[in-house]
Amino acid sequence: MVKNKKDITEKTLEDYNDVFADIVNGLLFGGEQVVHEDELSPVPTTSQYKTDDGEIHEQERDVSKLWKDVTITVALIGVENQTDPDSDMIFRVMGYDGASYRSQLLAGKERYPVITLVLYFGYESHWNQRTLYDRLDIPDKLKEYVSDYRMNVFEIAYLEDEVIERFHSDFGIVARYFSQKRKKEKYKPTSEEIKHVDEVLKLMKVLTGDNRFQEAQKQKRISKEGGSMTMIDVFGEFIAEGEARGEARGEARAYRKMGLTDEEIAEKMDKTVEEVREILREKEVVAS
Repeated sequence: MVKNKKDITEKTLEDYNDVFADIVNGLLFGGEQVVHEDELSPVPTTSQYKTDDGEIHEQERDVSKLWKDVTITVALIGVENQTDPDSDMIFRVMGYDGASYRSQLLAGKERYPVITLVLYFGYESHWNQRTLYDRLDIPDKLKEYVSDYRMNVFEIAYLEDEVIERFHSDFGIVARYFSQKRKKEKYKPTSEEIKHVDEVLKLMKVLTGDNRFQEAQKQKRISKEGGSMTMIDVFGEFIAEGEARGEARGEARAYRKMGLTDEEIAEKMDKTVEEVREILREKEVVAS
């Protein structure tokens, strides 16, 4: 199965044990350091299932790890990423979890719980369907015989500030960005150190579609081997540039409302006519 670019990029950051443990501790345990990165080990993300016509198909989790306390497996934890609400996600989660339990059955005597976390990065609307009952229109007379199933969906952009503060890894930087996006605030970079710089910027570029994350990467010559940086280091010049462009846009539009021509505005702003026209065509960007 070939994963698309967005899936691969999301997985790259979360596959680091420090980030994975941080996500679990922040979302499940109130920030208490219950899961430690040295207790996590990767497991195959691909499982197979047979359809009604007898064909074998594969299904693949985004990230999956075993949590072991010394020699005892505490749980298998999987993480799935979504940028849009998916009404059929409940069926996929049921498939992932069922396949994991079946693997335990076939592998030996060890039995442990399976937990799937769905991380939703969208901010235009909430994720409303979280259970099998939400997805299916089940007649009341059948509900007694249909077992419900619930997904653990976490809406990253809607997390409270105190929840975001629980994160100590690079995931906190990502969560804070989407929270500010949802609130329609201008992005305020912090001085906290980014450990996995390349992966964070690639993830932000893919999730947001904003090419400035990629440009920051190029201009700062960031690579996987590069040293740690902060979001201020990476985006300071872009934010300053954006503010300057915003001021120029406001000035040009004010002159336009006064009835000045493009040529007269260019003269007052000491710019070319084409530069003025480009500024006037620009749309205001809420978050950098």
